[in-house]
Amino acid sequence: MKSGQEAADRKPPSLFELSGAVVSSAMGHLEREVWALPGPILQGILPLLNVYYLERIEETAVKKGLSTQPIWCKLWFNIMKTRPSRLESIKCWRKKFLETFFSNVLRGTLDVSSYPQLNDPSFLPLLHTSRHVTQLTVYNMLEGVSELMAKHNRKVLENLATSLRSLTFRHLLSCSLSTKQQLRLFLHRLIHHGAVSHLSMYSWPEPDPVLLALILKLSAGIWHPHKTLRSQENLCHLCREKSLDQTQKLDQGNHPALASNQLVHRSSAAQCSDRNVRNKKILPTVPQKSVSGFEGGAESTESGTETLKHPVDCRLSNNSETYDEGGSSSFSPAKASQDSPTLGTTQKRCKTERTTKHSCPQRTSEADTESEDLYDFVFAIAREEKDKLQYSKRRNTGRGMSPASCFSPPSDAASSTNMVCTEKVHPVGLISPNTTGHFHCVSTLEIFSISLTRNTCQMLGNLLSSWVSLEKLVLSLNGLGPGIFSILSGLRSLSHHDNYCLRVVRISDMFSHVPCMNLVQSILSAVPLLQTLLVSFDLKASADCNRPDESLGSLPLEEEIPESHLEQLEIRFPREPLQTRLLVPVLKASRSLQSLSLDSVAISCPQEVGLLLHALKEHSPNLKKLSFHDVNLSCHSEEVLSLLQDPILQEITFSFCRLFENCTAELLSEIINVVKKNSSLKSLKLPGNRLGNHRLVALADIFAEDSLSSICHLDVSSNCIKPDGLLEFAKKLESYAAQRGEQIKFTKLCLYQNWLDQDIVTTQEALWRLKAMCNIVSDTWDSSQAFADYISVM
Repeated sequence: MKSGQEAADRKPPSLFELSGAVVSSAMGHLEREVWALPGPILQGILPLLNVYYLERIEETAVKKGLSTQPIWCKLWFNIMKTRPSRLESIKCWRKKFLETFFSNVLRGTLDVSSYPQLNDPSFLPLLHTSRHVTQLTVYNMLEGVSELMAKHNRKVLENLATSLRSLTFRHLLSCSLSTKQQLRLFLHRLIHHGAVSHLSMYSWPEPDPVLLALILKLSAGIWHPHKTLRSQENLCHLCREKSLDQTQKLDQGNHPALASNQLVHRSSAAQCSDRNVRNKKILPTVPQKSVSGFEGGAESTESGTETLKHPVDCRLSNNSETYDEGGSSSFSPAKASQDSPTLGTTQKRCKTERTTKHSCPQRTSEADTESEDLYDFVFAIAREEKDKLQYSKRRNTGRGMSPASCFSPPSDAASSTNMVCTEKVHPVGLISPNTTGHFHCVSTLEIFSISLTRNTCQMLGNLLSSWVSLEKLVLSLNGLGPGIFSILSGLRSLSHHDNYCLRVVRISDMFSHVPCMNLVQSILSAVPLLQTLLVSFDLKASADCNRPDESLGSLPLEEEIPESHLEQLEIRFPREPLQTRLLVPVLKASRSLQSLSLDSVAISCPQEVGLLLHALKEHSPNLKKLSFHDVNLSCHSEEVLSLLQDPILQEITFSFCRLFENCTAELLSEIINVVKKNSSLKSLKLPGNRLGNHRLVALADIFAEDSLSSICHLDVSSNCIKPDGLLEFAKKLESYAAQRGEQIKFTKLCLYQNWLDQDIVTTQEALWRLKAMCNIVSDTWDSSQAFADYISVM
């Protein structure tokens, strides 16, 4: 009866709605006609379309002055059923929906058949949405990687290589060898041949050392195809095409007299050559500086600036291309020879010429000789062009001979009969960091809550030493311990490259292995071009862990730091005492410093705060932002007043500094008067300072008619403010606005974690009055529960 009444009360659908539903169901045939509809009619049809046609019609809708954003927002709440983080600023609901849709389908957490708006057999969800994915998160056992590497998703991977910018790994678990091989190819495609520039790893308490090494090395641009690729069919087609392209250009530009059938020889050689795949150029590689220092099966490379003088040691396998762990390679040219009958003749000619002219060591196997000759043949094609490039570089840089420059041009490269093989051919070793610049590296590396052993830190330090494209490095809660010295060594080596890009370093951990200020000085000495540096530790390490280390001697102690470009410095001390004498060298070297934050530092001597302020005035003329967190300033009222009247500072934060613990009415009045006279200060943040109701009401005087203050942002979070005090504060602001006859410059008020739940009606009235004057940032905080929690841990 009730359902019948509800049905009777429902309005029947209008003719337009019925027509729109029919049009929506027949979009496969009517899409072009729908695009041509007038704007008002199209606006009614848009909400009826599924996500695939809604995405396709976006450009047409914009041209007609229509917005699809409200539709995408409604789809988000109806289908995703989650509320975005309050810290997230959503600029485009369409992008957010399609990106989340892609991730959920990939992980199998969203059933498209359950929603008519998502279920359309004419579209593949992953393929259709992949063009909108700029950030992707891979979880657990890399299931998403296996799916994306499947043959039927090749086009999806190609789309991701163009659109994806940020790649994140969370909660990784051990996986099979085949999955690791798929991950290697996945990262090679998206980083080396794609646009991924930001790589993050989160929450991996017991990382698989080989998997961790794989991710880090590929992020740094190092590519060892021989560890995974066992046949020509599996070689990266982009590397192969690039090699073939370059080979043909070299042939057309520098060897016009070579016969056309020799292009086939070179094409086959390019496909077989491991060096082509690694460097995207036909160049041999030599052992270089170790990028491993790693246990448990991770690849290892060696360093050396001197060229080795032994000939190539290439061993021929029976049927397919194989690689040994030492980095040398061997392959079978049988297949290539079948495609190109003259290849064997060319090899023999090269072999004869080399044997008579250079007396190369005898080979015990004809296959060894053929393999070696094929390598020499490939190298000879490119060495003339490469020598020109290396000669030009040496003229410009004045540096010594590079390994590639040891390949002299042949006496006559016009024909294969006169091809001369190189006298000194270098062993084929693993690719070095210095030669991996041919591959794209990520510019941001973030590692959170992942245990890094000393060997892992050594490997990472070696990678950092040549990671010139890295712009931002974040290491958080990694248990670095003495491994920090390997990181510092890598950063110091990196700064020797003229074109290194590192500008942001953030290192935070639970325990400090060395004093904070010594670490800050050392990092600034190692990387003087840094613009942002954060060093943060929660606790001091135990006496056993913090014993003197041989590497500690490399850390500067009050030494002269070279002039730096530092603009932002944040230091979280593990309750260490403030030692201004250690901070002064940093301030002296950082004349460009604009933001300084000191967190959890103990004031052991009353004079330290005064010395710090004097040092800031003398050495930091450009300082705009100053922040103190969890620093007891209750006995430093004079210093606080001095800061509040500083004519340069634009933002001051006193967070949980017990600022008003011993504050008298006279001192509060002085603080307000100082702020009223300061026209440069725009942001005043006072969270956790025991303001209470009456001091909050007094702060309203900052906006009085006679005030010169430019304060636009006031933060009074966690200050025991109650609803009646907030209401009185709001009324006082209204009266000052009326006196001024204009809107107060005050634009933002933060009220997190105050006791506003004690009287909902009064709170709502206060917020209603305040919202007419400024933006309110607050939360629904249960003060009674918080108080109970506080009592329970006392």
